[in-house]
Amino acid sequence: MNRIVVADDDAGIARILSDRLRDAGHEVDVARDGVEALRMAEGADLLLLDLEMPRMDGLTVLDSLRSLPAAPLVIVITAHGDMAKAVRAMRAGAYDFIAKPFDSTTIQLVVRRALETRRLKAHVHSLRSELGRKHLWVRGSDPAMARIADTVERVAPSNATVLLLGETGTGKEVIARALHFQSNRGDQPFLAVNCALLKGELLESELFGHEKGAFTGADRARTGRVETARGGTLFLDEIGEMSPPLQAKLLRLLQEKEYERLGSDRTLKADVRVIAATHRDLGAAIREGSFREDLYYRLKVISIRIPPLRERAGDILPLAEWLLEQHAAEAGRTIPKLTEEVRQAVLRYGWPGNVRELSNVMQRCALLAGDTVSLFDLSEELVGGAFSDATPVTSTEELFELPYNEAVAAARRLILQRALERSGGHQTRAAEQLGVTQPYLSRLAKQLGLRRDEP
Repeated sequence: MNRIVVADDDAGIARILSDRLRDAGHEVDVARDGVEALRMAEGADLLLLDLEMPRMDGLTVLDSLRSLPAAPLVIVITAHGDMAKAVRAMRAGAYDFIAKPFDSTTIQLVVRRALETRRLKAHVHSLRSELGRKHLWVRGSDPAMARIADTVERVAPSNATVLLLGETGTGKEVIARALHFQSNRGDQPFLAVNCALLKGELLESELFGHEKGAFTGADRARTGRVETARGGTLFLDEIGEMSPPLQAKLLRLLQEKEYERLGSDRTLKADVRVIAATHRDLGAAIREGSFREDLYYRLKVISIRIPPLRERAGDILPLAEWLLEQHAAEAGRTIPKLTEEVRQAVLRYGWPGNVRELSNVMQRCALLAGDTVSLFDLSEELVGGAFSDATPVTSTEELFELPYNEAVAAARRLILQRALERSGGHQTRAAEQLGVTQPYLSRLAKQLGLRRDEP
């Protein structure tokens, strides 16, 4: 149920409007003057506002609404022929106007359209808030990422083509979504196409659509992503994998805003912003002849290079903790804490898979860990790194001579070594003694170069 305020000092008009709106299922309050209208407006979805009212006229009410934290959309009511005031009201922020005398159909149409607009605006605001909540790591604490976030904020409102460069897993699609949702196109579709997954006619059809019979298997016409994303953003991931013939058609789309469906000679107009991404060296691809130089320069109107995670040391732990929190919440589990040895292991690791790999590791921890995340909850690669740096010791007394983190890693190595010695190198028995699985112990033994006497 929508809450609507009708503000009109003419009791007859106010009654007609409120009755019609209540019949349509809305909650309606009636204000008899401008002061009451301003008081009732906060928190309302819609305000039907007469411009000629006692105590405070409609234009003054409109101006005062700007100070409200939750102002409604406004439809002004004006006398027939007094279009000058209606125009002034629209310039002052009114959504629409209706002129007296008005009929029921006009009222319903204008009110329905206004409420739909308000709903869409609320949805866009929600999406943008969700984007900010989910991708706070885009800015991070690393200076390079802070510069990227600033660039996104400046570039987003434009229609400029953006080329995102960086290793796989660095978050190129996340930044593409940030560009979209912070732009004027944020309430329109965001569609992503991975150019490495489709080849030839299949990729062309995915982008531009096709007519029935355009190729083998095309048993019906299909709308492409360019058309479906009309008014929004098209994200072309792994653009470096696109074939040269299709590159020429993409270049035309960018330059002329025109394209044809596969199998058709009818030219269609495009209204879509293109953001492209690649992990490849496009300069080398140009020299090899596999990528068009003119397309490269057309794509990189704005070029953003995203550094790998290993070069963003200040972001690793905050991002790990944030991802752990997100995955735990999604799984409905209590958020575990990272122990100091785990934090050090996470910092030492090189993260070849970048943010995507870190997210996967934190998801594993969220699902497997108890109240705290230990080294045993990490992936094999991280655990190997944590143990491989351990200082060899032969007695517990030597542990006390080491710094805390080194002592912990050395103690784990010593415990594993002693367990294998007691079991005669039998990993299954050693695993039972330690309360871990045999495959897990086997991986640790291999990473540490410890003796392995059974397959």
